[in-house]
Amino acid sequence: MDSLLTLLIDGLNYASWLFIVSLGLTLVFGVLKILNIAHGSFYALGAYAAASFVAWSTGVSWSPWISLIAMLLAAVAVAVVVAPAVERGLLRFFYGRDEVLLVLVTYALFLVMEDLTKLIWGANPYFVTEPYGLFSSVDFGSMSYVGYDFALWGLAVVAGLVAWWALNRTRQGKIVLAVIHSAEVASSMGVHVSRVYTLAFGAGVFLAALAGAFTAPMISVQPGLSVSVVVLSFAVVIIGGLGSIEGAAIGALLVGLARSAAVHLAPAAELFVIYAVMAGVLVFRPEGLFQRIQARKI
Repeated sequence: MDSLLTLLIDGLNYASWLFIVSLGLTLVFGVLKILNIAHGSFYALGAYAAASFVAWSTGVSWSPWISLIAMLLAAVAVAVVVAPAVERGLLRFFYGRDEVLLVLVTYALFLVMEDLTKLIWGANPYFVTEPYGLFSSVDFGSMSYVGYDFALWGLAVVAGLVAWWALNRTRQGKIVLAVIHSAEVASSMGVHVSRVYTLAFGAGVFLAALAGAFTAPMISVQPGLSVSVVVLSFAVVIIGGLGSIEGAAIGALLVGLARSAAVHLAPAAELFVIYAVMAGVLVFRPEGLFQRIQARKI
């Protein structure tokens, strides 16, 4: 029983941060129709920025709880500084072009940002341990788990609910949905489509950086961090369906639980099982589990 509970909790821990990353990726695709290969780099920037912000807040001898605010501010800083520069300075020139070209552009951006993080933070790993010890342990039966992991569950739930509410229950969200349905029609109705693109891309970058910032205390922040993240997040959105918040949630749960089962039962199959789940879903649902219905143009 304890081993089954551990498997479940580990899977949910993994799925929580992966859902936040994938939520940003599926939002960007839903609005801008871009498969953003550089999305993992924004995750890595959030992790590095959080490491720097937490180190600074610790150095000035403030309350340890300030480190949580520092991680949030790190994600905001990445979104505010990086997102407008990338969207306005690069991606805007390629809207409406061939999808393969956009993939190549974002891949080139990914390579540039990989080298940029090395130039800024170097090649040595960073460890952000202070926030991880702020939450007391939680006991389930004879097993004890770190409370920070459960706080990350809450963050994932809040991020998902806020994103769903913002898209479906606010005026701005209705405008975004109109752009998703047809940017041309929305523009003819007076919607500032380029502004919607900038805000949506900024939200996607923020979610990626938020996941990176709040997983930084759980990992070693080092070069190469973005590679595995972008592969996993693409697996999640492909399983769930590109552009679907519900699909990102289900896809993250499937990937997280499958990986946890492999780690506990067959460690050699850890990477294989994720792609096996993705392939199994695509066999029966090539468009993903929750692909949005596309309007037919006549």
